[in-house]
Amino acid sequence: MKSELPKVMHEVCGRPMLAAVLDACRGAGVGRIVVVVGYNKQAVIDGFAGWNDLTFVEQAEQKGTAHAVQMAEQALAGFNGTVLVIAGDMPLVRAETLRELVETRRRENAVAAIATTVLTDPAGYGRIVRDNHGDFVGIVEDRDCTPDQKKIAEVNPSYYCYERPALFEALHQVRPNNAKGEYYITDTLDILRRAGRRVIAKTSVPAVDATGINSRADLADVSRMMQRRIQNRIMDSGVTIVAPDLTWIEAGVEVGPETVIEPFSFVGSSARIGPRCTIGPMAIVARGETIADGRAVAGNFTLAGQGSSGPVERIARMAMVAQGRGA
Repeated sequence: MKSELPKVMHEVCGRPMLAAVLDACRGAGVGRIVVVVGYNKQAVIDGFAGWNDLTFVEQAEQKGTAHAVQMAEQALAGFNGTVLVIAGDMPLVRAETLRELVETRRRENAVAAIATTVLTDPAGYGRIVRDNHGDFVGIVEDRDCTPDQKKIAEVNPSYYCYERPALFEALHQVRPNNAKGEYYITDTLDILRRAGRRVIAKTSVPAVDATGINSRADLADVSRMMQRRIQNRIMDSGVTIVAPDLTWIEAGVEVGPETVIEPFSFVGSSARIGPRCTIGPMAIVARGETIADGRAVAGNFTLAGQGSSGPVERIARMAMVAQGRGA
């Protein structure tokens, strides 16, 4: 990300991307959440200081995904139930997908299960390898793939589900036999399978949900996808958004039915807008602001240099004329 800020603290629609992952876990019925932190850990811990159901553990050295999960072993001591392992930079994960993964593992009596997806362009993702019967064999990371394996379109978006004892038994056996010399959590699946334990992979993740974030461009792409979800949810509740592509609504916003949101409007996170309101055009509803029932909120403009005729003033004057407010 080329940033001092930890990646998971970069915002997607007004919230740190990690918040969306945590919400999905809660929505799937997860009762205990352990967050593994490393680079600039205090920024993450401070950013979620009000979330009392989180336990933070540190991965002081970044030795790979298996090593990261192993850091949670003590925090989960005495717990022998189901463990979900999810990457913190996958904010498009859905609670229903995680619930289905948990139910599938239990129903199939497997010690481990993963949810997979199929991508038109699988570059950068671990490929799912199956045998001639379609049964799961293993995962090969992109950098370790043979030319034939790179052609595989079914990939691993990093949604894992384990029986807790099996997970940590396998983690202790992982070795860094790969191009980067890291400990991969994907190797636990091969270890369990070779020990005769049942491991399954089900294609159940919509391709769009598998988009992770590794750059600022990815962040922008995922934010647009999340924006569409937010707006669809609000419109499904009886709200009109006149021009979705010209409107931005952050996460956690509540809007009452029969409200109309006009083009070029912004609504900040956790804002509350009552029913039968008109927002915009060109309005800003600040984060956390409350708009009473039936109110109309129009755009506001600040003119730079009242006596000047510079470009900033001309643009603002044109915007005011467009609203019928005169010059």
